[in-house]
Amino acid sequence: MSEDLQRKPITSGIRRYLIYAGVLLVVFLLGLVPMWLKSRAAASSLAETERQLVLCKMKSDLASAALDARRGDYEPARQAVSRFFTSLSADSSNYTEAQRNSLQPVLAGRDELITLLARNDPASADKLSDLFVAYRKIMNG
Repeated sequence: MSEDLQRKPITSGIRRYLIYAGVLLVVFLLGLVPMWLKSRAAASSLAETERQLVLCKMKSDLASAALDARRGDYEPARQAVSRFFTSLSADSSNYTEAQRNSLQPVLAGRDELITLLARNDPASADKLSDLFVAYRKIMNG
C-alpha cells in the first residue's frame, strides 16, 4: 500500500506536466497556423509579382528594340529583341495555353528579324513595331 501512495503523487505530477505540454502545444499551434497561412499567401503574391515583372521586362525589351530600330540604333535593338526572344522561349509557364499558341508565329519570325537588325535594314523597324503591337494584343487578350 505504501508503494501505491508513492506512485500516485508521481503519476499526478506526470499527468499535470502532460496537460501543461498539451495546452502549450495547442497554444503554439494556434499561433503557428495563422502565421503559416499568412506566409503562404505572401509567397503566392510574390510569385505572381515576379511573373508580372518578367512579362513587363519582356515588353520593355521589345518596345526598346522597336524604338532603337526607329532611331537607327540597330545593335542595341538587336540585343534587346534577342533578350525578348530568349525570355519568350525560356519560360512558357508565364503564359496561358491560348497565349502560348498565339506566340508560336511570333517565335517563328525570330531569325529573320535578328538578321534584318544585324544587317542594319530599316525595314526591321516596321517589323518590330508590328511585333510589339501583336505581342501586346496577345498579352492583353
